[in-house]
Amino acid sequence: METWWFPIIAMTDAEAKRDTNLASFFVILYHRILGEAIPIARFTPHPGRGEIRNCNTATQTKMSKYIEYRSQNIHYTDIGKGPVLVLLHGFTESLEIWNNFSAELSKSFRVICVDLPGHGRTANFSPVHTMEMMAETVQAVLSFCRIQQCVLLGHSMGGYVALAFANLFPEMLKGLILFHSQADADDEDARRNRDRAIEIVKKDHSGFINQFIPDLFAPANRERLKQEIDMLKNQAGSISGKGLVAAMEGMKIRKGWRDLLSKLNIPVLFIAGKQDTRIPFSKVLEQIALAKHAEALLLDEVGHMGYLEAPEITLGVIKDFAARPIGG
Repeated sequence: METWWFPIIAMTDAEAKRDTNLASFFVILYHRILGEAIPIARFTPHPGRGEIRNCNTATQTKMSKYIEYRSQNIHYTDIGKGPVLVLLHGFTESLEIWNNFSAELSKSFRVICVDLPGHGRTANFSPVHTMEMMAETVQAVLSFCRIQQCVLLGHSMGGYVALAFANLFPEMLKGLILFHSQADADDEDARRNRDRAIEIVKKDHSGFINQFIPDLFAPANRERLKQEIDMLKNQAGSISGKGLVAAMEGMKIRKGWRDLLSKLNIPVLFIAGKQDTRIPFSKVLEQIALAKHAEALLLDEVGHMGYLEAPEITLGVIKDFAARPIGG
């Protein structure tokens, strides 16, 4: 009988507070068939590795680039050399959320960040931006950059796009990272909530953003990360109502990809926050068990925004995952 092993990486706040390196955690292996859990090692990054400065004040030099696709402009950045790592932002975000991550990761990788349709500096394409259409815009950028294979990371909505990409262009992926994302389609309640959100955006764009953004963070982190929350509000405020609505319409009708997860022959890394109100933690745990080669970083006292709520450990795990000689 063929069996698979996949490591589950877990970290508690208590461990973090005790450990001077902050990002020390146990690696636990779960046997997919027997469900046995065996703690095998403590992983401690080198001191200072993956240190992230305040996202609002950090600077880096990188040139904005554009390609034309379907008579519209797609904005992206391309920095560094080495294996290719592609970073996709989520709903109400832009590629600027990755400024600090890409600055660090570009020391070891060629890092490409893409503004998805209707977000950042990429144009609106249609009243509905499906996940497949967004995936095709990402593929257009990679084709223009002559990228044959990459590790693809998607945060939240970006993870939905990454899954659609994995279905459309599986030969291009060496690894997949679902960062506060999951493979299920919206259920009826979620679709109704999207419809309500669409109506709110149409009536009160700024009011929607001012309520939506803080709720993405774990309550304990909101005061500490007030500056970052304000920055995200400003970024989201520059996105047109049409862009937000088109994305929500696309998410509302997206497909479920659990079957795809079970068939992928590439490593899949899940990063999940135990206090994420957008992606139920129980769903992530179910989906970890589906993938043939799955890894997971499970974070205490983190909501939907791990790249800001726990930047050091998330960066370190992403870097380690993408650096391995992985492939389908």
